[in-house]
Amino acid sequence: MEKNILFFLTPKAELEYIDSDSTVRQAIEKMEYHRYNVVAVVDPVTGKYLHSLSEGDLLFFLKTHGCTVEESSKFDLEEVGIHRNYHSVSIAMTMDDLIALIVAQNFVPVTDDKGVFIGIVTRKAVMNYLLGKDKK
Repeated sequence: MEKNILFFLTPKAELEYIDSDSTVRQAIEKMEYHRYNVVAVVDPVTGKYLHSLSEGDLLFFLKTHGCTVEESSKFDLEEVGIHRNYHSVSIAMTMDDLIALIVAQNFVPVTDDKGVFIGIVTRKAVMNYLLGKDKK
């Protein structure tokens, strides 16, 4: 029997994510502190997953705007262009549905049936499942 992705979910409460109303500097500092290469961006009012932000997105922004990290506090996160779309999935998906996505993404954001961000499934969790090493 194929397992639902909820068996492999890392819940939002155990993750760091960025509110969409943050500044560029807040995003940089959060990603640096937690050593994240990519992080989910969430609407602070609705809780909905909007997109994922990468280090590359931030570096490109700093370069094109000719600003330092310190100066980046003047810019809203919404001004940063997203160069790669990290697709999210609904909780109704199965592990088989995730396999194609996880090849191209380090993690897959998971939303409830209303689009609210509830966590992620990591590539490691999918690989362990495929190798029969999942412990959940």
